[in-house]
Amino acid sequence: MHRRYLGPLLSAAILQVLSGGVVHAELPSLSIPRVSEPPVLSHYVDGTQIPPGVRVSGFKQREPGDGLDAQVETVVYLSFDRKNLYAVYICRDDPSKVRANLTKRESIMGDDLVGLMLDTYGDGRRAYMFLVNPLGIQMDGVTTEGQDDDFSYDTVWTSEGRRTGFGFVVLIAMPFKSLRFSNDATQTWGVALARMVPRTNETSFWPYITRRIASFGKQLARLEGLEEISPGRNLLAIPYGNFAADRVLSEEGYVSDRSARVGIDAKAVIRDAVTVDATLNPDFSQVESDEPQVTINRRFEVFFPEKRPFFIENASYFETPVNLFFSRRVAGPKFGGRVTGKAAGWAFGGLIVNDEAPGKRADADDPRRDQTAGIAVLRVQRDFPGQSHVGGIVTDREWGTTANRVYGVDGRWRMNDNWSVRAQGVGSRTVLLGGADVAGGLFSAELQREGRGLDYSARYLQVSPDFRTELGFVRRRDIRDFNTEVDYTWHMEKSRVQSIGVNLEGGAIWEFAGGLQEWSIEPAVEVQLAGQTEIDLRHWNIFERFAGIDFRRHSTRAAFGTQWLSWLNFETQVEWGTEINYYPSEGLAPFLARARSAEAGITIKPWSRLRLDQSYLYSKLDTRESGGGGPTRGDIFANHILRMRGNYQFTRELSIRAILDFEAILPNESLVDLERERRFGLDVLVTYLLNPWTAVYAGYTDTYENWRLGSPIQRPIGRSESATTSVGRQVFVKVSYLLRY
Repeated sequence: MHRRYLGPLLSAAILQVLSGGVVHAELPSLSIPRVSEPPVLSHYVDGTQIPPGVRVSGFKQREPGDGLDAQVETVVYLSFDRKNLYAVYICRDDPSKVRANLTKRESIMGDDLVGLMLDTYGDGRRAYMFLVNPLGIQMDGVTTEGQDDDFSYDTVWTSEGRRTGFGFVVLIAMPFKSLRFSNDATQTWGVALARMVPRTNETSFWPYITRRIASFGKQLARLEGLEEISPGRNLLAIPYGNFAADRVLSEEGYVSDRSARVGIDAKAVIRDAVTVDATLNPDFSQVESDEPQVTINRRFEVFFPEKRPFFIENASYFETPVNLFFSRRVAGPKFGGRVTGKAAGWAFGGLIVNDEAPGKRADADDPRRDQTAGIAVLRVQRDFPGQSHVGGIVTDREWGTTANRVYGVDGRWRMNDNWSVRAQGVGSRTVLLGGADVAGGLFSAELQREGRGLDYSARYLQVSPDFRTELGFVRRRDIRDFNTEVDYTWHMEKSRVQSIGVNLEGGAIWEFAGGLQEWSIEPAVEVQLAGQTEIDLRHWNIFERFAGIDFRRHSTRAAFGTQWLSWLNFETQVEWGTEINYYPSEGLAPFLARARSAEAGITIKPWSRLRLDQSYLYSKLDTRESGGGGPTRGDIFANHILRMRGNYQFTRELSIRAILDFEAILPNESLVDLERERRFGLDVLVTYLLNPWTAVYAGYTDTYENWRLGSPIQRPIGRSESATTSVGRQVFVKVSYLLRY
């Protein structure tokens, strides 16, 4: 670090710690007027005509300079009528520097953005987020206190955007039908208005929202004057049809199938605040494929996020500190129902589905073969003043004579603007095949401080050996895990280096009975520059006991990412050190090996409508030249994953996307229990999307692997060198349509 930074950095650290880093100010309020005619975007593109509504200006930075005046001017006009809330953004900037791409919905990060945040219950706990780029492309989500932002949320709203000679203008029309709020005659909501300028990393808000306070919802302004509004009956029906033809290679040879599946999703809002969803013969297929991840030589399960609409909507209602409902555990349901809502200080969610997949996948001699699994989840939460809460959750999965029931209580207590505590206690009871009954428990607790400069956390998790959650995501049992982390960030004004952060994390894991299993320590340095440019350096020292053997391993990682240019985004990281070969060949014990890995991703936007993404993941394990308790020479495996993705947007609604995937697993089978695999895939998707539920998808997928086929029935009999054998091919069309009353 350059010497001239040290004095200001230390001074800033001392002042922030002594002052607590918190600035308190009385929150402003707005009285929003009712209009007889909705605003029209084309009236404001020359910058002379003033939109109707209350005028909002004076945006303050949150990043990079906390509390400074925004570097670019933004004026917003808010108004409403019987059906909609309107926001007109007049954004001034150098037009040649404004970043905007005509892309599909939700793919606007990296563009200039404006945002509207609405806490429709006015309690500072949960707010809708609506983001728009200068061409009117949408992205929506939900922010909930104590949880990560959830951008899987979707609803129906209208947005327009247009470049101008002075910058750009955006119009948002938010239907009250698309929001949930109380049935009071006069509403008081929380509101925030945002603007994001990626080339300078600037995020500014009205009202001023600081990171010195570890609560977003608590800092929202009051939006008053909303009278005689209601989401109405808000009855929705979404019929769909999915038609597919496929050919799949099985152990017996190729199997072809044609299928036509029709169903319907329905939604109703009761008393303005409770949402009931039902689905008959649902289509839970994924239109978008999972992002590639390295999955080989992983000791524990790899997490893949949910992508199916039925499960991602209102998912935050079922979230707990330890994930007890991971919806990807449900693979093939026949029907489903869900109720979510908030009233009188209570939030609640309930879900029931069945799942045909376990019965279809069971072995022929399993008595549960062809039986469906019944699944139920119930979550209730009581909110208290100061953004604290207590909640409970019950999950139940029953399949044939087996069952898994999990019940838990959790809570969060916010002590002040920065410090909070949360804890969770869980029990499980599992009836195994054959009638054995086992019970277990889980407990977690976390102390956390969040601020602009200093962050701290201390976490404890214990999971008993017999704890089971067939619907949750808990990677490891039979542990007592303690972890602590401290992070301090210095922020510099009017400097190429906008922030420098230092981080230290450490922890230890014991068996439930007390034996030490693992300890680790991880120092890191993070540097943030303008143009969304980041540098990250970190190092791990780890002790790990595996298969009764003690290992000492280490790793170092360097990462760099930038979006300095509007048409180019580049990210890369390299990691080197040692790693355990967790799955050695038969006759070998696990041993320590030399590990190397790299990731690189590049996004090119040569034109506003075209986006090209390429990513490459590489990992390699080889034996060290001496020591380690294993072989002394030789490669163990190499893993290459390459994805090339292109998306062309003809209009806001119509797009075509193509993905080429390649993966190679190249093992030394004398050292590791892996097969030599090569895989190549093609995925083409044409999308016509009017809104999240009115859409037409037409797709083609084809996957090839390195199999040799025997004649005459063409069944796989062994691996070949090249990925020239088709193992799965499908053509499909999916149509859905939103009926709204």
